[in-house]
Amino acid sequence: MASPVRVVVTGAAGQIAYSLLYQLAKGDVFGANQPIILTLLDIPPMMEVLGGVVMEIADCALPLVKEVIPTADPAVAFKDVDAAFLVGAMPRKQGMERKDLLSANVKIFKVQGEALDKYAKKTVKVLVVGNPANTNALICSKYAPSIPRENFSAMTRLDQNRAQAQLAARLKVSVDKVQNVIIWGNHSSTQFPDAAHATVDLGSGSPVSVESAINDNAWLTSEFVSTVQKRGAAVIAARKMSSAMSAAKAAADHMHDIWHGTKPGQYVSMGVISDGSYDTPKDIIFSFPVVIENKQWKIVKGLPISAFAREKLDITGKELLEEREEAMAVCEN
Repeated sequence: MASPVRVVVTGAAGQIAYSLLYQLAKGDVFGANQPIILTLLDIPPMMEVLGGVVMEIADCALPLVKEVIPTADPAVAFKDVDAAFLVGAMPRKQGMERKDLLSANVKIFKVQGEALDKYAKKTVKVLVVGNPANTNALICSKYAPSIPRENFSAMTRLDQNRAQAQLAARLKVSVDKVQNVIIWGNHSSTQFPDAAHATVDLGSGSPVSVESAINDNAWLTSEFVSTVQKRGAAVIAARKMSSAMSAAKAAADHMHDIWHGTKPGQYVSMGVISDGSYDTPKDIIFSFPVVIENKQWKIVKGLPISAFAREKLDITGKELLEEREEAMAVCEN
């Protein structure tokens, strides 16, 4: 059997981690025969709750789990980790502006970046789930200069999964029949869910474009976009809590694809460091379509961008530049 993969999950006593940990422990992410060591980080007041989570992992009797280490100490949590799920962040409370959330979380991700830099393997793959995820990932990377920037990514897979599900429902097919829907930009209400390059298998054996299958451009450029953009708020309104099960599944999907690669002809959406592709601002974490091989992602280049899409990419890029400025100001103070 392979030597264990060492995985840290932050905010490990929280709602998202509660769903994520089971997927990690039973082999959904790193492989059905890949043993793991789980280190679970949370703040000191959550240690008793975290103790209960550790009991539950033990009670699942999952053979891949070789050790579980609950801790409030980043030095312990990030020691020699191969993969990091940065889930823990201050949640947005009623009446809070996005910049207030940004200010609180920049400090958390600065500390975690420093801990990764000091204690983690230099090959560590870091997925930021806690919001605002794109800018948190940027800050985390900035304070871990010894780890390649390409090893940090922000989760827009939840948005991709939401978009895929919306298209599949409209087309009355199962979600796996829809491929290559893209989320551009920020994991926020400015993101652009783009079906222009998506395909669907309607049963003929050869995929057709989603645009031609739906044949309703007005829906694709209005209701579809706004539904995906506002889905998180809709879940909060219904559940009185933010997305947890679906966010955990998306985090698992994201890291699974980093670890195992994308299938031929398919790409996925991830917030990664921008090289200016598609005339986006450089040096922000921007969601692009990517393909992955040998744990390395590459931005899919050369996709045609409509005037409608261009406008949407510019809006979300501008927001990310503003977030970067605010975050850097907090760090410098």
